[in-house]
Amino acid sequence: MSSCCSPSRSGVESAGVELMRPGGGIGSAGLITLPGGRFRMGTDDKDGFPGDHEGPVREVTVELFAIDAYAVSNARFAEFVDATGYQTDAEKFGWTYVFAKFVPGELRKRSPRPQQTPWWCGAVGAYWREPEGPGSTVEDRWDHPVVHVSWHDAVAYCQWAGRRLSTEAEWEYAARGGQDQARYPWGDELTPNGEHRCNIWQGKFPVRNTEEDGYAGTAPVDAFQPNG
Repeated sequence: MSSCCSPSRSGVESAGVELMRPGGGIGSAGLITLPGGRFRMGTDDKDGFPGDHEGPVREVTVELFAIDAYAVSNARFAEFVDATGYQTDAEKFGWTYVFAKFVPGELRKRSPRPQQTPWWCGAVGAYWREPEGPGSTVEDRWDHPVVHVSWHDAVAYCQWAGRRLSTEAEWEYAARGGQDQARYPWGDELTPNGEHRCNIWQGKFPVRNTEEDGYAGTAPVDAFQPNG
């Protein structure tokens, strides 16, 4: 789930979300209240993708809101599913897209690929509990962010958790960490002093990932230090 959930503005002080911590323990991760304000949203970066419609840069105002400290983990999503019996869209459809490198050979051979983005495989049987297809598991990734979750699934989770999805402006305001138009939440350099501060593709996409940040795929939701 790419963005965290915020409570309604009337419920800013609601209880924190729990997630599985490395080592098997359960830790409490609360909501962070942000004051809101005016900031410059979007980018005019010519290295970006015009199809993302991130430009032009414009000034936007957000009100006070609260946001989860971490992305929703597999452990937390499992609590929701176990409590409600919820079935995700990927389960209903019977398939979802998986990065080709992670799909087992036989499944990869018979999985269709979009012409424009052939690094994705339409893997039958893949869903959040078996993210690379049948036989894969999240048993060693309870503290990783849940994947293969649609907008409908995210809304259902938020309703169960007593929260709501953040708006795009709220999410970007939080993700910028107080930086004005910096390329990353900590500044313009990807690895200041050689330090990796996020889980991002390293190498030539999509053929080679050097995994310099320590992860080939997803990383634990608290693997890196928070932004400002």
